[in-house]
Amino acid sequence: MKEGKLVIFSAPSGAGKTTIVKHLLSLGLNFGFSISATSRKPRGEEINGKDYYFLNAEEFKDKIEHDEFLEWEEVYPGCFYGTLKSEVERIVKNGQNILFDVDVVGGSNIKKYYKDKALAVFVKPPSIKELENRLINRCTDSPEAIRKRVEKAEHELSYTGLFDLVIINDRLEDAFKEAEENIRAFIGEGSD
Repeated sequence: MKEGKLVIFSAPSGAGKTTIVKHLLSLGLNFGFSISATSRKPRGEEINGKDYYFLNAEEFKDKIEHDEFLEWEEVYPGCFYGTLKSEVERIVKNGQNILFDVDVVGGSNIKKYYKDKALAVFVKPPSIKELENRLINRCTDSPEAIRKRVEKAEHELSYTGLFDLVIINDRLEDAFKEAEENIRAFIGEGSD
C-alpha cells in the first residue's frame, strides 16, 4: 500500500487559508482525520480515541519530554493540545493523506520534520493593506486587535521562503483552482 502524504496550509490571519482548506476538504480527496490529544476533560458525549486522545497534564508533559508530538501548544495554563507523531504515522501508513491548517511556525516545523512527504503551502494576501481591509470587513475584531494581527502578518510573511508553494489569494476562485491543481498533483489524484 502506498503511504499517504501531508499537505500543510499556513497563512497570516485573514489571508483565506481556512476557506481554501474547507474547499479542498469538500472535494472528496483521500484525506484522513488526525485526532488531536488534549489534557482537558471530555465534554458531553466525547469519546477517547474518537474525538480526542484525552491525557492528564502529567501524561501530556511526559509525551512532550519524549518528543512524541509533531506540534503542541499550552492554550491555557495546564490545558494542552497537540498532534501526536504516532497519529500522523497511523494515517499515512493506511494510505491516507493529512491536511493541516496551522500557523506559519507550526507549518514550517511540520515541513522540516517530514521533508518531501509534505507539501507546505503559504497563502498570502495580495498586500498588507488588502489584508487589513479584510480584517476590518469581518467586523469581528477591535481596531487594536486588527493592528496586532497586521503586525503579526508582516512578521509571518518573512516565512514564505520556508514553504514549497505560495498562493496569492487575490481572487478566491483562482486561489481555489491553484490549490486544487497543486494538491492533486502532489497526492497523485487527478481531477474528475
